[in-house]
Amino acid sequence: MFLIVVKLLVTIGVVLGISSIAERVSPRVAGILAGYPLGSSIVLFFFGIENGAVFAAQSAVYMTAGLVAELVFLFCYYKISSIVHGDRVHAIVLSSVGACIGFVVVIWLLHTIDFNLVTATLTYLTGLLICIFLFRTIRDTTIETRIQLNVPTILLRAFLAGIIVLLITGSAFAVGSTWAGLFAAFPVTLYPLILIIHWTYGKEHVHTFIKHIPRGLGSLLVYMVSVVMLYPRYGVYVGTGFSLAIATVYLVAYQFIVKTRSAAS
Repeated sequence: MFLIVVKLLVTIGVVLGISSIAERVSPRVAGILAGYPLGSSIVLFFFGIENGAVFAAQSAVYMTAGLVAELVFLFCYYKISSIVHGDRVHAIVLSSVGACIGFVVVIWLLHTIDFNLVTATLTYLTGLLICIFLFRTIRDTTIETRIQLNVPTILLRAFLAGIIVLLITGSAFAVGSTWAGLFAAFPVTLYPLILIIHWTYGKEHVHTFIKHIPRGLGSLLVYMVSVVMLYPRYGVYVGTGFSLAIATVYLVAYQFIVKTRSAAS
């Protein structure tokens, strides 16, 4: 029961924090920060706590490859929401169904491949570059009028993220490290944020958010590699701390390079 409460509190905090940035700064910045290993670190941490550091490290290998399915999820959501017009609820439902189908199909294909850290990394990098290229024409937008956060809005964000985390981490032992790692690539914190931004502000803003997610996902790759190397040697707590620190350094360096290039141009 204690672990369930911790999972919910951590996940709720992450979702509320990123969605607040989307509203108060911009969907672009939120998209980049959403590439930080937030949901993944939560899932892998609890994999390690409940099933052991080695299990979590093995899951991280397949989770790295499985992130291609997350990119497919984002692309499907973007494309379907782009062509569906009219009622927003209708668009959200169709986009969600199509994105989930795309995710499951890719996960099924990936489970037939025997990945190691190198092949998983190369697979993910290839998908990441393709996704950045496909999203390059999406126009950036900013949120001009923010909604006032109320109890129903907060509860919706908390419920969506918390349920997803509990389902994935709770079923890990039963399905094994391969399937657990692949399904852990589901956008645990991203999907609730996508729904919230789409429902509240419309598809143009959620497209901006989706566009910039891959640009921050390099930090997620760095995190995964760190977990595979550090968890078996240092354990879950120390391994998580070091891995998050390395991912943070990467993201800060990336942001610095982007700002430097923007200032020079």
